[in-house]
Amino acid sequence: MSGISSSVVSPPRYRNLPQRPRSENKRTMIIDAAMRHFAEQGYHAARVGDIAAGLGIAKGSIFQHFGSKDGLFFEAYKKAVCSFSPYLNVPDDVRNRGFFAVLHYWLVRTEHMVREDWIPYRVYLLGQYGTDLALKREINRFLIAEDPYGRVAFVRFGLERAELRRDLDVEMVVSILDWVVERFQDALLIEELDPGLFRRQGDPAAKKEARIAQFLDVLRRAIGTETQA
Repeated sequence: MSGISSSVVSPPRYRNLPQRPRSENKRTMIIDAAMRHFAEQGYHAARVGDIAAGLGIAKGSIFQHFGSKDGLFFEAYKKAVCSFSPYLNVPDDVRNRGFFAVLHYWLVRTEHMVREDWIPYRVYLLGQYGTDLALKREINRFLIAEDPYGRVAFVRFGLERAELRRDLDVEMVVSILDWVVERFQDALLIEELDPGLFRRQGDPAAKKEARIAQFLDVLRRAIGTETQA
């Protein structure tokens, strides 16, 4: 990954030093506490002093490890998204049905994933929509460089199965997953976390399944081969 600005990570004198076991354990403890605090309070309302007080440590100790509130959130965000399963980590029967079956699997499971562990999903949403542009830039660099969701491998999987158009560049299809698929899943996440934000009549489960089916149909027509459209 390209160089990260000092406003996001620890100062240079800490950046390249190997972590001692005790220091690494403390760092992990701080990140775990920060994930919960950010999830509960939001990014802007969160206070490093409150995180430190909850852990019974000095606020300066957190700044020593992470440099700033931005640096602490960035590490919490990275841990959150790295806890998510990559696209292709699905049951064999789903994978055998192909690219769009895998997408359907994850979209249907959205609300279950939130209920199982809402903290990383809340932190993920804050990273996408609740931080300033400087921090969002570093988040985007991390997602491109590390690809924690395995997007490139997933797209190549679809190409190998001849389910995706070969006239589209791999990076373009990956970008479409970012722009369209993940934004659609974000809407499902937000709807689950804040049901009052979306007021819809009728059976919610039936409406959700219909929306997913319509979304996948549109996506097939856009990036799928003729046999998929």
